[in-house]
Amino acid sequence: MSDNQQQIEYWNGAPGERWAGLFETTERSMTFITSALMPFAGAKPGEHVLDIGCGCGSTTIELAKVVGGTGAVVAVDVSQPMLNVARERAKQAGVQIQFLEADASIFPFNPEFALVFSRFGVMFFADPESAFANIRKALRPGGRLAFVCWRALLENVWAAGPLAAARDLLPPQEAVDPYAPGPFAFADSSRLLAILGRAGFQKARADALDTLMRMGVTLDDAVLASLSIGPLSRAASEVDELSRARIYERVREVLAAFKTPAGIAPPAACWLVSAQA
Repeated sequence: MSDNQQQIEYWNGAPGERWAGLFETTERSMTFITSALMPFAGAKPGEHVLDIGCGCGSTTIELAKVVGGTGAVVAVDVSQPMLNVARERAKQAGVQIQFLEADASIFPFNPEFALVFSRFGVMFFADPESAFANIRKALRPGGRLAFVCWRALLENVWAAGPLAAARDLLPPQEAVDPYAPGPFAFADSSRLLAILGRAGFQKARADALDTLMRMGVTLDDAVLASLSIGPLSRAASEVDELSRARIYERVREVLAAFKTPAGIAPPAACWLVSAQA
């Protein structure tokens, strides 16, 4: 059994179905992050690329368009519901992609890829050092790793602000190990770079990306997104109707401060991480 069995069950259960249905919301929210990540990763025509934690396939499809017919893209995820969406979207986009329902931490990769890429897909491994050591085996000599992950929760106002506003209306929250598998597991860049080094990567670095999270075109769109994705969505998943209505109003007040020409867009804080095999 995979060490990541808990995550596999989570992403194949109701949460995975919910995220599969929310791909348009999540894709919109990550517009600015994706626009920074793609040139950072620097995929090139003709390259073979591996997309780890591909979700509903948005980045995979972009990568396939970049590498073109002379290249190849393989995409890996544990979530069957999201892979079902990704396959259909790739078909509609007219691109050839090999999708694998697999655990990247143990899958027997061949050293065939010039680039291993991920957008928020590598923070959920139970044993990240072992997982990255296995992922490194997918790279050709001199191949490169490029991914984005979140910095600390408190730096990510899009998530921390609504959560703080609703705190007293939420069920008691258990203390969480900051290094446990989850969205913010790699907030500590020194720990992350040490993990990559022990996994056999060279020249690992993490560059801060300060950007915005596009939560919605309107304020109500943004509140619904906050209650659908991110830490608040989990924390508020079982509150009663009255509490949810009160949370809605509080989050609305918080997010109202972040109106921009691009819609409601509070600050987001990430690491752009690169390394070589």
